[in-house]
Amino acid sequence: MFRRILRSVREFRAPTVLTFIFMVGEAVIECLIPFITADLVNNIKRGTDMRSLIMTGLLLALMAALSLTCGGLAGRTCAKASAGFARNLRYDLFSRIQGFSFENVDRFSTASLVTRLTTDVGNAQMSYMMVIRTAIRSPLMFIFSIVMAYIMGGALSTAFVVVIPVLIFGLLMIARFAMPAFRKIFRKYDRLNESIEENVRGMRVVKGFAREDYEKKRFAEASDGIAKEFTKAERIVALNTPLMQICMHFNMVFVLLVGSKMIIKSRGTDIDVGQISSMLTYGMQILMSLMMLSMIYIILTISFESFKRIDEILREEPTLTSPADALTEVPDGSVVFENVSFKYSSEARKNALENINLTIPSGATVGIIGGTGSSKSTLVQLIPRLYDATAGRVLVGGHDVREYRTDSLRDAVSMVLQKNQLFSGTVRENLRWGDPGADDAAIAEACSLARADEFIDTLPDGYDTYIEQGGTNVSGGQKQRLCIARALLKKPKILILDDSTSAVDTKTDAGIRAGFRRYIPSTTKIIIAQRVASVRDADMIAVMDGGRISDVGTHEELLGRSLIYREVCEQQAAGKEGADNE
Repeated sequence: MFRRILRSVREFRAPTVLTFIFMVGEAVIECLIPFITADLVNNIKRGTDMRSLIMTGLLLALMAALSLTCGGLAGRTCAKASAGFARNLRYDLFSRIQGFSFENVDRFSTASLVTRLTTDVGNAQMSYMMVIRTAIRSPLMFIFSIVMAYIMGGALSTAFVVVIPVLIFGLLMIARFAMPAFRKIFRKYDRLNESIEENVRGMRVVKGFAREDYEKKRFAEASDGIAKEFTKAERIVALNTPLMQICMHFNMVFVLLVGSKMIIKSRGTDIDVGQISSMLTYGMQILMSLMMLSMIYIILTISFESFKRIDEILREEPTLTSPADALTEVPDGSVVFENVSFKYSSEARKNALENINLTIPSGATVGIIGGTGSSKSTLVQLIPRLYDATAGRVLVGGHDVREYRTDSLRDAVSMVLQKNQLFSGTVRENLRWGDPGADDAAIAEACSLARADEFIDTLPDGYDTYIEQGGTNVSGGQKQRLCIARALLKKPKILILDDSTSAVDTKTDAGIRAGFRRYIPSTTKIIIAQRVASVRDADMIAVMDGGRISDVGTHEELLGRSLIYREVCEQQAAGKEGADNE
């Protein structure tokens, strides 16, 4: 797991190594300063000359400056290394997610993916910074300080034999009880992000049903849950300070009492005032090192949950892959379904599609109609290989879709969904998702075909009008027409409209379809619709029922032999007649 994650260090290995070198230098110097200070105190007591005093003072000042320099440089290289590591890790996660199939994405909630890219990467960055700086400095300070304490204090160092085990045991117990609370927090973060995402996306629905108070209560409950877990964990971690204070004061009292007694008995021959002052300093360094190590242990344990969640993304293998000798050109827009069955999960008991056989010639216009839940959208999602068929095969341009490079196949297919997505940016920038190099003439032509030019010309800044995230400042029909224009700019061999004219009026719908016939006759057009009027002029219409194709034919043929199709036509005709009478 850590090998996979640490691959994101890459070009920041040099700052990482430099941080280690600077930390070693700082630790060595800081441990030597009390040694020299003790010698200075003893020399002053014996009566030293001013020249020797000044030289020792200058040496201490130089060492302090070097220690400060090493610490400052370590802070700089550490910040560069940890921030760079987090940047690379975030990019690697995002790139990995971009390569996922719909099946992969279905395994993780959107809120969970957002948490992993933000909170979890932030925890990983903090841990990396602690490891390459504090986790190096603290052990070195601990070891060096113990060695110097025994050199300086001899028998007086036995105080550490009592203090260190007590402190280590206490810190381990604190960490042990704090960890379960920290682990719960990440799962609650997912639920909090999910609540925020749902509320923002469904803001119109929330306001339409006057559910603001309910949503605020729901958010408050999720937020309070995180606060309670954090409070519980922090209360336990807060015991670090009193434990540290007890051990530190015990060490000070022991050193002062026993040290003073040793000085009096030996008259300063075994130990002197300088050694006692250095022992107090080394004791402080040892205890502070242990405290920092305990904090590192807690942070790393917290971050271990984040590392596991990050690693889940990094080791998730895309379920859709291209073969080594993949085809890069789609010859035409013909589509063939051969005995195709499909289910979304291997654990699912029932297929979403069952034994589908359908042949669509290149350039044909095909309508797909059926009731809600008849798997119309599932069927067309197999064409650009958003999912793979569980059984049978799907052919595009005479080749199995699994023989193509995935990006080449999807470049030849444009899909427009009922709830398609617009991104923050101008109208022109959104349209160029279909073709980044499209000039103004090509954009205008695509908008004319999609009947989007009718409202774009009325916008304050025309094609330079800014679209808010998700297209919240345009109507549903306007959004659908922009998405159709964007799809047309790809100049696809296959155009799939998945109920994507449901928000436009029948006249505009008819105009869009007439434009398709005139301007893109060689493009295969697959239209999923609820309105019979949207598909009645198609070359063929497939009627779906319960994941199966019930019948295929023209409008007239299906009226004569398909009970499902005839019922749909009669219901819509009756509804239209009733509306006209009103």
